[in-house]
Amino acid sequence: MKILLVGEYSRLHNSLKEGLTALGHEVIIVGTGDSFKKFNIDYSIYPKFFNNYWLLKKIKNLIYKVIDYNLEETEKGYRFKKLLPKLKGFDHIQLINSDAIETQPRFQIKLYKKLLQQNRQMSLLICGDDTPIIDYCLNGDLKYSILTPFLEKRATAQYYNYSLKYLTPNYRKLFNWVKGNSVCLVTSDLDYEVPMKAQGYTTHFIPNPINTDLITYNQPEITDKIIIFLGINRMSYTKKGIGFFEEALNMVRQKYKDKIEIIVTENIPYKEYIKLYDRAHILLDQVYGYDQGYNALEAMAKGKVVFTGAETEFTQHYNLTERVAVNALPDAEAIANELSFLIENPNEIKAISKRARSFIEQEHNYIKIAEKYIEAWK
Repeated sequence: MKILLVGEYSRLHNSLKEGLTALGHEVIIVGTGDSFKKFNIDYSIYPKFFNNYWLLKKIKNLIYKVIDYNLEETEKGYRFKKLLPKLKGFDHIQLINSDAIETQPRFQIKLYKKLLQQNRQMSLLICGDDTPIIDYCLNGDLKYSILTPFLEKRATAQYYNYSLKYLTPNYRKLFNWVKGNSVCLVTSDLDYEVPMKAQGYTTHFIPNPINTDLITYNQPEITDKIIIFLGINRMSYTKKGIGFFEEALNMVRQKYKDKIEIIVTENIPYKEYIKLYDRAHILLDQVYGYDQGYNALEAMAKGKVVFTGAETEFTQHYNLTERVAVNALPDAEAIANELSFLIENPNEIKAISKRARSFIEQEHNYIKIAEKYIEAWK
């Protein structure tokens, strides 16, 4: 098959491409590279015109402030339109999100229509914010979610602009159009599968693909200090509950100052980020999750003990009786207690590390996952 993957936010589509290629399929990725993360893509729609030139960047920001019009989004759409002559003859197109091109909804629908006219079929991947996910997070049925700080009035609507935009009429229309023209909906983890199923959507739940052939497992060797890593993305700081991690680190920093080393980074490219956390034994990922996202899974494959989503729904789904990750609650004291336990019991770090790698190999193998995508698309 000839397959087009539109959008890349977490390296999910790159890993899927590697699995599909191993199965003999031809795969192309179109996207922006996701800002500072700079993920690999084949055809770029990165808005360099309004980002690489100081004066134009200032003009872009001024226009957005005055009339709420995003020239960066327009440039992404324009660049995608220029690529359309090259995007022909694909057996399947997968969008990473209903807003995969990241341009204005009406313009986006026109581009999708043109894309479908010259290709066979399309599917939609639910692996992040999208209309039904935000709908469900706002109704309060979940014990916590990425919108908990907003619901508890600890974060403003302005901070959640990106998430809440999916509830506006134009973005709701965009989602409904994409859903109506997709042969299937795929969810990547339980944070999206649970809300979709609860609202009556028919989905294919396919876990994130992880290419363990490219990821070396490093058995933790604790000869001196236990190294704890926290990578901060300011754009998702509140949504991921990073403040709880920072508070927990302050609690253990003095108590175990001779036993631990803490590494904190902020807004760095993906390749640099990976290198920096290689030394770590423990990685702090996110708080408001039920399942693991791509970043956590990749760290688990390397043998890190990851503080992330590992709720009851997750352990029950995979029939787990022992921990493969630490369930990070929105409670700094609870996180600090978990860190203290691991610092005082380093053999548990080694045990979780081994189980984490085994879990990834069994449930997230990139070739087996690629096969599941092919089956879902059929």
